[in-house]
Amino acid sequence: MMDYETLRLIWWTLLGILLIGFAVMDGFDLGTAALLPFVARTDIERRVAINTVGPVWEGNQVWFIVGGGSIFAAWPALYAASFSGFYLAMFLVLATLILRPAGFKFRSKLEHPSWRRFWDWALFAGGVVPALVFGVAFGNLFLGVPFGFDGDLRFHSQITLFSLLDPFALLVGLVSLSMIVLHGASWLNYKTEGPVQARARIVMRWAAPTFILLFAGAGAWLSHANGLHVAAAMPHDGPSNPTLKTVTTVAGGWIKGEAMPAAAIAIAGAALAYLLRRRPAWAFLASALVPIGTIAAAGLALFPFLLPSSSEPNASLTVWDASSSKLTLEVMLGVVAILLPIIVIYTGIVYRVLRGPVRAGDLDGHSY
Repeated sequence: MMDYETLRLIWWTLLGILLIGFAVMDGFDLGTAALLPFVARTDIERRVAINTVGPVWEGNQVWFIVGGGSIFAAWPALYAASFSGFYLAMFLVLATLILRPAGFKFRSKLEHPSWRRFWDWALFAGGVVPALVFGVAFGNLFLGVPFGFDGDLRFHSQITLFSLLDPFALLVGLVSLSMIVLHGASWLNYKTEGPVQARARIVMRWAAPTFILLFAGAGAWLSHANGLHVAAAMPHDGPSNPTLKTVTTVAGGWIKGEAMPAAAIAIAGAALAYLLRRRPAWAFLASALVPIGTIAAAGLALFPFLLPSSSEPNASLTVWDASSSKLTLEVMLGVVAILLPIIVIYTGIVYRVLRGPVRAGDLDGHSY
């Protein structure tokens, strides 16, 4: 039996792990789709690129589904506030994500160039839009979003799709997009040969420094922005009521020393991916460090906040006041302890079976 405070910390860590798992495992799927019209110029080249992710993208998306389910179970207030407030943004993400399975399944049904070109651009949208919107959403966490609760803990907000498009949030969206593009290019560099691999390496040459510059720019911006600080709070093992605390504004409050090592990992990963691009396996592993470091840095900088409020700071959701009950966290932790290792082991087996590059000669009538 664990105390409530420890359980909340464990579930905050698990939330970060699931987000990182989604960004790493599904990130190169999104990046490959975003690069499809540019790194593959003939139909056979595009089929090669698509078949590098075609057999694994559904399994990779398990991380996204498990992450959403975990938020629902462990952080119901966060789930309700974010999915209500970011409704149109979430709808946009889901609409474009739906284009991925449709593109994979329907592209090969007809050989007409216009038909396949349409689905190629649909896959492109399914890669670019989620990467950009997820980044914009993360950017808004640092800005805070306008929401609050009344005396009966009923949620209210003034969030609109256009209110999320702040210049800083758009900058973070570009950070996210460049991160995903670099990861996707590293995957194509690892899983293909010939012209597609050569073009993927060219993308890596500009995607890595672009990410580093944008990431550093976002950090510099945050150093001059206001952050939030919990000045007075209920005990960390107290009830999940976000209105029982006092939050103050602190200049540069999001820049924290504990987030710096993670930020350094993200920058080092991008630099190593650039330097090791002629050693594809190592470059891909290095590119995986980029989403790991980026998400870890963002989570550590925000801690203990999960969803800051710009209109009513005292109503901001934190690790200590937005969780499910102690019993729910205990039961769900037991479920995760059983299922997460199974997912990891199964994923490892799948990638071992599918190891090696995809070549044009490998394609047949059952390929995408």
